[in-house]
Amino acid sequence: MALFFMRKASTAELDAFYPLRPECQVDVPKTRFRLRAGKTLSARRWHAAFSEDGHLDIAKVLRRIQRGGVHPAIKGVVWEFLLGCFDPNSTFDDRNQLRQRRREQYSRLKSECQKMVPVIGSGKFLTTPIITDDGQPIEESANGNISNYGGDANHATSDKKVIQWKLFLHQIGLDVVRTDRSLVFYESQAHQAKLWDILSVYAWVDNDIGYVQAGMNDICSPMVILIDDEADAFWCFERAMRRLRENFRCSASSIGVQSQLSTLSQVIKTIDPKLHQHLEDLDGGEYLFAFRMLMVLFRREFSFVDSLYLWELMWAMEYNPNIFSSYEVPSGGATPSNVNDKELKQYGKFERNIVKTGYTEKHGALSIFLVASVLETKQKQLLKEATGLDDVVKILGDITGNLDAKKACNEALRIHKKYLKTVKQ
Repeated sequence: MALFFMRKASTAELDAFYPLRPECQVDVPKTRFRLRAGKTLSARRWHAAFSEDGHLDIAKVLRRIQRGGVHPAIKGVVWEFLLGCFDPNSTFDDRNQLRQRRREQYSRLKSECQKMVPVIGSGKFLTTPIITDDGQPIEESANGNISNYGGDANHATSDKKVIQWKLFLHQIGLDVVRTDRSLVFYESQAHQAKLWDILSVYAWVDNDIGYVQAGMNDICSPMVILIDDEADAFWCFERAMRRLRENFRCSASSIGVQSQLSTLSQVIKTIDPKLHQHLEDLDGGEYLFAFRMLMVLFRREFSFVDSLYLWELMWAMEYNPNIFSSYEVPSGGATPSNVNDKELKQYGKFERNIVKTGYTEKHGALSIFLVASVLETKQKQLLKEATGLDDVVKILGDITGNLDAKKACNEALRIHKKYLKTVKQ
């Protein structure tokens, strides 16, 4: 009986952080994550992990996260470390100075964008085009007042970068309207506008990727919710995109995630040749049915709360203590050839496997092995019941709301170990 009330209390606490709109509560996947005393990284444990001047015992933090996730009250600040925004070996003063520099940099970037399109930063956002494909301004929209928001869009431009960026803006707006609609948080136009501003500035900064309507909004949304300061949320998203941006790289004939799908194919072929051959026979050898899982890191397969839990488990397991220097210093970030046992504890479990085995070939992110673990879980059903790709999609669709994030990650680690052992032979 006591356990029942503890679970109810845990659920109520989570609901208070991420309230759902009443009309959506039936339609969203059931949340399985629970706050667990002694396992979940609490605010008290988090603060205790810092030395007097601010050095973070990252090994202790990783161990706790991999046991039970992060309490919602501190997710945002913890994610900044997991994603490489800050170096655990820095001091409080170091990080405050870096945070201030980044906020000033974001302010400059946003000002550049505002000069071109003043609606940015206004608390509103666009959902209709402000410019044609050849750079001509669109004076009227469905609501008849686009000219109030267009800024320089009221003048023709021939700058290809500017044209492409302005063409992104209404696409971003349409995605913003669709983002996490079940959450009370996005009933606020100001919160939607914050998401739009961050994605719009990112699209201006990232010349190669810009904006792709394939889930970038789903990756950004949790940062907007968890981190109050817009500039801090932007840099957290920017770091997340460094891991994922190649998935969004598009050409006339392909999208970047296909390289991950190809790796997934190789992993299944190596660890489960029978299943791989069956999928090949069904014309599924390219593994396109796993496209969405990899693009948005299982956002559709889990509830909002469980997807956050999954992400922090993955990022903790993939953590490399050199991640900050790899982003900040062009020549930094390489893993030392000799890592002692104490240093090894500063690596997440997934990364630790790689360091221990000395495997240097690029073999993909944990998310690939997570998809592999899902396929292995459904292996018998796929072999017995799947007679076409539609069956594969349906069987995998049944996992929505039924996956346990921690079990899935642990199974992914097991498959990863097996794969490394096999390919090294």
